[in-house]
Amino acid sequence: MDTITTSFLTVFLTGIVVIFISRGLDFLWARVIPVRSFYYVIRAPGVVVHELSHVLGCLLMGAKIKNIVFFSEKGGSVTYSAPAVPYFGDVVISSAPLFFIPLVLAGCTWFFSQYLGCVFPSLIPDIGTTDTFFSLVTSIVSMFTRNLIVIFNAWFILYLYLTLTLVLSIAPSDQDAKNAAIGIGIIALIGILILWSSLPFAVSILMMIISFIEMGFILGLLFGMIALVISVPVVILYIHKNFV
Repeated sequence: MDTITTSFLTVFLTGIVVIFISRGLDFLWARVIPVRSFYYVIRAPGVVVHELSHVLGCLLMGAKIKNIVFFSEKGGSVTYSAPAVPYFGDVVISSAPLFFIPLVLAGCTWFFSQYLGCVFPSLIPDIGTTDTFFSLVTSIVSMFTRNLIVIFNAWFILYLYLTLTLVLSIAPSDQDAKNAAIGIGIIALIGILILWSSLPFAVSILMMIISFIEMGFILGLLFGMIALVISVPVVILYIHKNFV
């Protein structure tokens, strides 16, 4: 299997893992926390950023925003007109949180490092290396150790909260997935045809796009793994509650 095809498959699989982590953790937190209002407090910042991601997607794709709801019994929502770019526009708008939220988390990491004294040792691994997963694990363990054990930093608790609430909101909703389904299928088919064509110019452009998407998904995977560590007590409580 050539390098281009491997990168293409890596992006696809990484995206699935990021979505699975986000939806899985949201499922667990929603069922373990007995007080619903407390669950909403945990989710609130993530929901706001999630919906703002859709708003940004609308602005980029020329879709007119009709209504924005941040808080309701069914969660947040953004209602918009058909985008100026058909199919591709729906994909960008519906999947915007997958890319925007990891970038927000990366910005939070920089801010907490530069101004609040948190230590984040080499959190971003080299993209495409075979030991990416192990590099992530090592970096995350070191991050928790330095900020909670070596020198306790109270701001790091706030950072963990922001990471958790944003990761819980990364995954597209069921409606987002439906809105983007046709466009994703078309884009995937075009990508496969470009790979098969082996046209240097087209393949070069495709690789640039894949590299950008891959970076967003790697960031999502990184912060998703941090959220997994934070959620270990919740996972244990859920297992005890349902299977013991």
